[in-house]
Amino acid sequence: MPVPLVLVVEDDPAIRELVGFHLARAGMEVVPVGGAGEARDAARRRWPDVVVLDLMLPDGSGWDLCRAFADGGDADHPQPAVVMLTALDAEADRVAGLELGADDYVAKPFSPRELVARVRAVLRRRDPSRQGAAPASSGPAAGAPDPLRVGPLSIDRRRVEAAVGGRVLRLTATEFRLLTALAEAAAEVRSRDDLLDLVWGQDFFGDRRTVDVHIRHIREKLEQAGAGGLLQTVRGFGYRLRAEQGEP
Repeated sequence: MPVPLVLVVEDDPAIRELVGFHLARAGMEVVPVGGAGEARDAARRRWPDVVVLDLMLPDGSGWDLCRAFADGGDADHPQPAVVMLTALDAEADRVAGLELGADDYVAKPFSPRELVARVRAVLRRRDPSRQGAAPASSGPAAGAPDPLRVGPLSIDRRRVEAAVGGRVLRLTATEFRLLTALAEAAAEVRSRDDLLDLVWGQDFFGDRRTVDVHIRHIREKLEQAGAGGLLQTVRGFGYRLRAEQGEP
């Protein structure tokens, strides 16, 4: 199994060394950098699997860097997981990071053991073949042939591609897994806790509202593709996909 590459973006040399030491001891390859410019250069040389990102950087916005990594994946360079590491611990900051596509949030001061556990967790969610991983989805149709179809939505799990009426949706890795978990349940309602377990895994440490943030992003992309009524919120219960617009 390949050794995961972790890009650590932290301007404080002591914290950067501490984080790098513990991640390396956990069996990961670490590229430590001190700012946004170095991070972009390092990513161009070697695309990371995970980015541990301080939001307060001396030469640029960590928020912009988070957005760039969240939007920067392609077939050759899959979207890296982003774990924010910052002294900004207000609820608004956590939600803002999730809105930009971050996978998890660790507030300073932090436990190095907890940070390592969270990096391992996001790696397992990205690659279920890693030891101890939970399946990205385990619904009743998980073993059925591709593509999955719900109304105008088609999901090809082998190609990791979702489309509406032939129009491919630009989804992040987490959004694809979340949409697939909903599609595998057909018209059944998936609760937030169910989706957290299926998509993020039972060892998820972060904010439970990350589900709501990703659901909103998926809904916006479905609306742009002409399938705005497909993803339904069932208040007090959770979310589901409905194939028929007239379905109650």
